[in-house]
Formats: sequence, structure tokens, C-alpha cells
Amino acid sequence: MYVIPLRVLSYTGPMNIEPTVSNDIVMRLKRARGQLDGVINMIEEERSCSDVVTQLAAVSKALDRAGFKIVASGLQQCWERGEDAPMTRDELEKLFLSLA
Repeated sequence: MYVIPLRVLSYTGPMNIEPTVSNDIVMRLKRARGQLDGVINMIEEERSCSDVVTQLAAVSKALDRAGFKIVASGLQQCWERGEDAPMTRDELEKLFLSLA
């Protein structure tokens, strides 16, 4: 398990994600929310374990992809801002690995 540095967690600056990337992230998160609602319904309906786990894996993958997009956007910001970057390379690496 990787520990995210407190400086990263306490960073309050804007994310500055490009609108097209932001829209994609929101779409992925909404899809994951819908899939999670499906998992809950499947459990309530006592569906098979394999069906529930398959759907849960889809939720996990959707969340991972959204997280990777967010981290990739942070990497791009740090690359473009150089010395003024909100996070160091090591901090970004730890943030990225926390998703793995």
C-alpha cells in the first residue's frame, strides 16, 4: 500500500482539467454509479455470485479508468508548469500507484 503525501492531499488549487477530459471523467463516473446501482439491485434480487462479481469488476474498472485520467491530467499540469507544479514527480508517482 502506498501512502499519499499530506502535501498532495492538502493541495487546494484547481485541477484545471481540459473540458473534454473532464466530461469524459464525469461520464465514466456516472457510468460506474449506474453499474454500482446495478450491483446493489443484483444483490437485493439474490442473483448469482458470478453475475454480481462480474458487474462489480466492471464498476472497479470504470473507477480505475476515471482515476487514471485524473492522475494523467495532473501529470500533464506538472509537466507544463515545471517548477510551479503543484506536486513533485515522486508525489505524483505515489498518487498514481495508489490506484494500482
